[in-house]
Amino acid sequence: MQVVFREFNPFDLWIWLEFSTVPSSMEKEYVEEVFNSWFFLGKLGGFDAESLQVQEVGLEISYMDYDHSRADRSMMALMHNKGEFDYLGTWGRCWFDLGTSDAIALDILINSLQQLSEEYVRIERLLIGGQNEDWSIEEHRQSLFYEGQ
Repeated sequence: MQVVFREFNPFDLWIWLEFSTVPSSMEKEYVEEVFNSWFFLGKLGGFDAESLQVQEVGLEISYMDYDHSRADRSMMALMHNKGEFDYLGTWGRCWFDLGTSDAIALDILINSLQQLSEEYVRIERLLIGGQNEDWSIEEHRQSLFYEGQ
């Protein structure tokens, strides 16, 4: 899976997937479940790079002392909103307002989509940000807001 970054605005971000074939209903469900799960974790503040205590300790985490007050001292890192996932031929896309979530969120999404592409649905390209010359975003501005808030 090729990953391409384009113009990046975390408050108005389109993420595009180009599949090798038109995705089936089941493949669409897999893709949407990844994005919905990623967004849900983001809404809960899961992508807060200031609070990666276990990661910072390294491999030896047995009996580590976890600082419960550290999360309270960091700025909230919350995703704000998402649109519905749309498909057109071999393309899929979704709009996000990443809010104050940190860039680690994108690494986690990329890692998850790479594995999804290996195991379940072949993704040729992941485009993060910008516009897609094959599919205008202006035609779909009315459905930007997530109904499930």
